[in-house]
Parts: sequence; structure tokens; C-alpha cells
Amino acid sequence: MSSDGFQTATLGGGCFWCTEAVFRELRGVQSVVSGYCGGGGANPSYKQVCSGDTGHAEAIQVRFDPSQVSFAQLLEVFFKTHDPTTRNRQGNDVGTQYRSVIFHHDDPQLATAQDCIRRLDAAGAFSRPIVTTCEPYRTFYPAEHEHQEFYERNPWQPYCIAVIRPKIDKFREAFAELLRS
Repeated sequence: MSSDGFQTATLGGGCFWCTEAVFRELRGVQSVVSGYCGGGGANPSYKQVCSGDTGHAEAIQVRFDPSQVSFAQLLEVFFKTHDPTTRNRQGNDVGTQYRSVIFHHDDPQLATAQDCIRRLDAAGAFSRPIVTTCEPYRTFYPAEHEHQEFYERNPWQPYCIAVIRPKIDKFREAFAELLRS
């Protein structure tokens, strides 16, 4: 935890435009940044990451107040708003850059993530086993400006209407108690 009481979560759930749009609506979330994590080489570009050659995942970095929303609650939202049962794929997006991954910042985050995955699998929450990986956090590289707040700036773009909007609607219905007021 930082000296101001905030914590950081770094999550990859496919397209960062989708995950950023959902997490921006959570109470207790101070900021959400789209970017790249988990690969080799410094400061990769969107084009490089999309090639699949860098090993980075499209990810979001969430700065949150744990007194308002816990890391476990963030993971509940994460698992409910993407498909954690497909390896290196989310919908039409295919490649390691779209993998389902939790980049844990410390041992408590790792333990929480592993426990969450075990509980969901044991409960049969999905028709297939969860393939989300837990990888140690190393470095997060913010994506280019045009990828930040993409949904908010482009709500009428066809991808936003067809893919992001339904995720947001599903999230709002399932997690009304966690929405910003």
C-alpha cells in the first residue's frame, strides 16, 4: 500500500479498451490506465504489442482505495467481465497480448488471486476451467494517448457499440452496489 492508502492492481483481460471502461465506473477507483505489461523490451508501442512478438499483454493499471473496494472485489469484476477460460483469446482478439492475466504486486495479491480462481473453479462458475495466469508484476508501460479513455471518447465507434457497451451493461447489472454514485 502506498503512503496515501491507495493500492495498485494490474490486470489483463483482453482488449484494454473494454477493461478500462468497466473499471472506470467502480467506486473507490482513483484512476485506470491502459497499457502493456508482462513482456520483454522497454516502452513497446501498440503496433509492436499487437504483433504478438513482445510478450506483453494489453493490461490496465488500477489505482484504488481498499477502504472502498477491495482487491478481491476487483477480481470479482475482472472475472465477470471477460472470458477467463480461453487461452490467449477474447472474442475475435487472438494472441498472447489478449491473455487473461493477473500481475500480482505482492504475496497477498497472489494469494487472493489464487484463492479467487480456486473458489470460482470449485463452484463451477464457468463451463470450462479458468486459465487466467498469475504473473509477478514487473513494469507497466502506459499505452499511447489515443488508447486512454477510449470508450469515453469514442462511444459511437462500432467496436464500442458492439463489444464495450454490452460489457458495461452486464457489469452495471451484476455490480450495482459497487458503482460510483
